[in-house]
Amino acid sequence: MILRFLNYTSQRYASKWLVLFIDLLTVGFSFVLSYLIRFNLTFNFDVQNLVVQLPLVILTALISFVIVGSYNGVVRHTGVRDVYNIFNAVCLSSIILIFIVIGNREVAFINSFTVPLSIIIINSLITFVVLTASRFAFKSLYNRINGSLKVSKHVLIYGAGESGVLTRSAITNHSKSRYKVVGFIDRDVKKIGKNINGVPVFARKSLTEAFIVKNNISEIIFSIQNIDSAKLRKTVEGLVDLPIIVKIVPPIEDWINGELKVSQIKQVQIEDLLDRAPITIKNSKIAMELMNKSIMVTGGAGSIGSEIVRQICNYSYKSLIVLDSAESALYDLQQELKQNGFHNFIPIVTDIRDKNRMNALFSEHKPNVVFHAAAYKHVPLMEYNSYEAIKINIGGTKNVADLSVIHGVEKFVFVSTDKAVNPTNVMGATKRIAEMYISCMQKENKTKFITTRFGNVLGSNGSVIPLFRKQIEKGGPLTLTHKDITRYFMTIPEASQLVLEAGAMGDGGEIFIFDMGESVKIFDLAKNMIKLSGLRYPEDIDIKITGLRPGEKLYEELLANGENTLPTYHQKIKISKVRDVEYAKVRSKIDELCITNMFFSGNTVKLMKEIVPEYVSKNSDFCELDKSGNPTDGKNIAPLKIVQP
Repeated sequence: MILRFLNYTSQRYASKWLVLFIDLLTVGFSFVLSYLIRFNLTFNFDVQNLVVQLPLVILTALISFVIVGSYNGVVRHTGVRDVYNIFNAVCLSSIILIFIVIGNREVAFINSFTVPLSIIIINSLITFVVLTASRFAFKSLYNRINGSLKVSKHVLIYGAGESGVLTRSAITNHSKSRYKVVGFIDRDVKKIGKNINGVPVFARKSLTEAFIVKNNISEIIFSIQNIDSAKLRKTVEGLVDLPIIVKIVPPIEDWINGELKVSQIKQVQIEDLLDRAPITIKNSKIAMELMNKSIMVTGGAGSIGSEIVRQICNYSYKSLIVLDSAESALYDLQQELKQNGFHNFIPIVTDIRDKNRMNALFSEHKPNVVFHAAAYKHVPLMEYNSYEAIKINIGGTKNVADLSVIHGVEKFVFVSTDKAVNPTNVMGATKRIAEMYISCMQKENKTKFITTRFGNVLGSNGSVIPLFRKQIEKGGPLTLTHKDITRYFMTIPEASQLVLEAGAMGDGGEIFIFDMGESVKIFDLAKNMIKLSGLRYPEDIDIKITGLRPGEKLYEELLANGENTLPTYHQKIKISKVRDVEYAKVRSKIDELCITNMFFSGNTVKLMKEIVPEYVSKNSDFCELDKSGNPTDGKNIAPLKIVQP
């Protein structure tokens, strides 16, 4: 019977009219009790007067409760706001009674209504206390009984400050919550050993594996606001070694209507643990640069391209043309933007290799700025599909760049990669040749050609982190090509912000790169991802070393041999110094490469190595084309002369 009742009450809320009725009964009881207290718990007062006064007192309370709406709150979710409403209603009722009593003394419009003011005050206090206490008593009883019927997860909250207390309230007040907060963890010695709302506060040193096993703790929720990113990473990294799942509360500014929802508490992501602070750009010129401009984004449905589109949507541009050959991805982006209230964009399914179609689009939309993000990027795939890599990464870039000049585009921003630096694979070489072609176009024309170069992008399609997540979901093992392999990382928003900022600050001819800090060891990243999933390495999930793939580097670089950097107004953004190149000869070779590739000639990779002499293949069938015959030896490449841009 009790189970049925609790199940019923968990699905439905008590009627507000029932709550109002009980509140009015409470007021009547409090008024009678006030008389007894006033007369020392005796009946030395006119009971008949009390009977006359009681209906008016209840009526006054009814009017006050209706005006304030104190009965509208959900009792089992009673909070500070509900107490505040009860206080206002009781005060309003008391004020009305006082005015009636004073007015009745002068006019005597109600016989026998001579309530002592002291009784009104006593009644107000008793009514407020009883109404508040009854609500919290019911809330506590409901949570205790209802919670005992659920399979609870025992959790700890890291941080006993205001954010931690609010996190506990959000968890315990949620109707479908299966959490039981065992305690808080805090470093403040003034709080350690004390209780907050009946929940004990433990020291950080108490958080041991034995403590977790003893208390059957499955999760720890990190809830500290206003903490710098370095300290956050250090603290969370210390938690992932424990056999628990680590979750984190978002910043207060991201809370919905100023209140934390349980759904906002997310599991800590590997992005939170990378040894680098997020890069932010201040004093941005982007808004001014895009004002009333027609903007074209190629590869607009890809990882970088779609984020570029999202960020552009926040500016006051004239029109936004989003191009991509991936129909489904473009459709998903279209629906997302519409749902977010953005409608001033034109999604177009097209192939940048189709010069006639691209020429028609340039003629129709007349873009002022082009962000070129379309490319094939997967290293092993492109190693065996050099034809497609050349056709898209070089031929497609050449088409868009040529049309940008023909149609008078003001700025052309090219999205490149660190794999273009001293390339060891077909993909990297195609991106480097595309960079060189853009440099050639900058020398000959009025369009400002700008290149952005950065490392791996966290969470992008085909990147290592989504791969590891899928492997963890399947139970492992995680596959890694080499135990010592390292990569530079940045987030998708950071990468896209760089592209936009480059378009704003660039005057043409620059290669912008980020100071991305230290590179990340992928083996350590894999171990952290296993731990963040609440699993153990290697007991639960192992890491399997598979060997370097064709064309894959052990270490990535951001600068080529002989390159150096120049500063910009942002300390994290540098300009790569360009090398002295015979532009006419390079452009002629690139034209030859595109024509040769068109006829499926087998000499295309050899020609690429002539255009990019530092291109030395690794772990690939193309190693035999290198002069040295040693796939790991690039020392035969003579250093190139450096000139200022």
